[in-house]
Amino acid sequence: MKRNLSIVFAIIAWFAVIVQFYLMMENRIASIPETIIRFFSFFTILTNTLVAIYFTSQSQKENPASFFGKGGRLTAITIYILVVGLIYQLVLRQIWEPTGMQKIVDELLHSVTPVITLIYWFLYEKKKLINWSQIPYWLIYPAIYLLYILIRGHVSGFYPYPFVNVTEIGYQQTLINSLGVLILFVLLSSGMILIKRIF
Repeated sequence: MKRNLSIVFAIIAWFAVIVQFYLMMENRIASIPETIIRFFSFFTILTNTLVAIYFTSQSQKENPASFFGKGGRLTAITIYILVVGLIYQLVLRQIWEPTGMQKIVDELLHSVTPVITLIYWFLYEKKKLINWSQIPYWLIYPAIYLLYILIRGHVSGFYPYPFVNVTEIGYQQTLINSLGVLILFVLLSSGMILIKRIF
């Protein structure tokens, strides 16, 4: 059951990422190298790719000592993709209206993949693998990502999300918004540890 779910979920995640890449290249407004860099500058894309790699690794017949099998890795990935979904639903959905295939892919990236990852986490994460001391480590990935987009945005002028667009809202508001996202990460992390303590 677990392996079959991993295969299906991996297919869904890879499909969404690959089709999104195709659509972005088809509708690009910058050079191909710049478009590729921009594509992988979205937390949504990086995290959905991480989810796809995770499910692919779990679909292998023998994988007890894999990188993703270590304590807390599934919980961390689930937190990341849930943040993708929540920020899209709460902040970004109302400012953009995709149509056609873009709408389908959009829902896969921001709604379907977060939900299926949460289901998988609920079914297969073991409470003995997660603890409070892991939360600071789970924050390293989003912290590095924020640093990257701020540095690259300063150099290139491209910011992937409006709430971190320093050019339009300034550094102060960007840092306030980033703090809000950090709080969301911590709250989700704490909530998931508590859930696993109960169930």
